[in-house]
Amino acid sequence: MRSFPTVQQPDIFTDLEVASATKSVMKKLPEVTLAFWIMKVAATTLGETAGDLFAQTLRLGYFLTTIALFLLFVVTLVIQLRSSRYNPFFYWTVILSTSMAGTTMSDFMNRDASTKFLSGGATSLGWGPQGLGLGYPTGAAILISILLVVFAVWKATGMTFQIRDIVTFRGEALFWSAILVSNTLGTSMGDFLSDSSGLGYAGGALLVSGALAVLVVLMKAPVVPNVLLFWIAFVLTRPLGATAGDFLTKPVAKGGLDLGTAGSSAVLLAVLLALVAYAQVRERRTTAARPTEREPVAQQAD
Repeated sequence: MRSFPTVQQPDIFTDLEVASATKSVMKKLPEVTLAFWIMKVAATTLGETAGDLFAQTLRLGYFLTTIALFLLFVVTLVIQLRSSRYNPFFYWTVILSTSMAGTTMSDFMNRDASTKFLSGGATSLGWGPQGLGLGYPTGAAILISILLVVFAVWKATGMTFQIRDIVTFRGEALFWSAILVSNTLGTSMGDFLSDSSGLGYAGGALLVSGALAVLVVLMKAPVVPNVLLFWIAFVLTRPLGATAGDFLTKPVAKGGLDLGTAGSSAVLLAVLLALVAYAQVRERRTTAARPTEREPVAQQAD
């Protein structure tokens, strides 16, 4: 009887396993959970107090501080982009650097060297121009326009806006461009709410918190894309951090707690480091568990 050669069927289970493993190795950004948003608010609040610490308390000025912090952002971003997988320390270091740079970039755009923007009896801040004096509404309008351009370019590339699915260099570069602009925009919005709207620091924080609560409710509405809600929330958590930072550092006469930029930054840094350490431990446990989780699939293929 004539025998026919055996045709080996493709192992669909092994293929799925390899695809899953490849995706997990290439994962560069975190899952969006409640812990993510807590760390985001902590990082942006620290970015506000640390930016003010360098620019105002240490009197380096907005110009020099903006240059220094933008260079710091570039360095941390290069490290993040060169990493082969998600590392909580690298990721949240870039978030913090964008928050600090965004604080002084916003201040440089919106403020000037007039005494109303100086603190501690200072008559000047550092070397170079100390602000363009555009004002918060104009600065926010410019930043919104830039952010829309970033999103338009992003959409034109056809790449996903879902951060859990961003696994390419170009996608991550677009993501971080949007993050830097949104954090700068959030600072302008927070300063406007705190200083110019008449709401004060606590009132501004309550308003933003209410808006975030509305976004949580809208997550249950299928007509509103969750991707859109994510980016709105990402922008709004920045003014929440800005108003919270101002509330901690500004004088009591202005509605703050007068804890100072140095003390507030130290406390917030300790909190953020603790949260990042926890995230690092969880990520290592998840990474270590992945081969075990795939074993049943491999056995099924056998």
